[in-house]
Amino acid sequence: MSAKTKIVVLHMKELIYTLIFAGLGILLIILLLFMFLPRGKDGESVETTKYTAGIYTSTIMVGDNAVDVQVIVDESRINSISLVNLDETVTTMYPLMEPALESIREQIIEKQSTEEITYNADNQYTSLVLLNAIENALSKAEVLPGEVEE
Repeated sequence: MSAKTKIVVLHMKELIYTLIFAGLGILLIILLLFMFLPRGKDGESVETTKYTAGIYTSTIMVGDNAVDVQVIVDESRINSISLVNLDETVTTMYPLMEPALESIREQIIEKQSTEEITYNADNQYTSLVLLNAIENALSKAEVLPGEVEE
């Protein structure tokens, strides 16, 4: 039995190029996975469609006057909340309405939810009326489960 010795010649330059390209290929695959796979709860990149984008209103009666609470939303965020058709007599008779809305608006836009909203005891009832009107307007904007967006 004769054993023939085989000699393999590796060129160092070709070996280095091969390792560099293999490393770059692996790095590219990992980068593509991070970019295109959806993230879980920790990542903010997964946004679901919660609302139908638009301007929604809810009317509340203040004395004899109707005041509209306007909520502007896009597909995933509450962008703005304001009072429209606010008569001068309403602001005179109910001076706590605008400060109460300002406090509620800041909290809702920050939390993107009407849950756990706090309000001052001095304007508790005004805040509750405004909060119910905002929730009513948001319920008009919500996308129901199974509803298909085009």
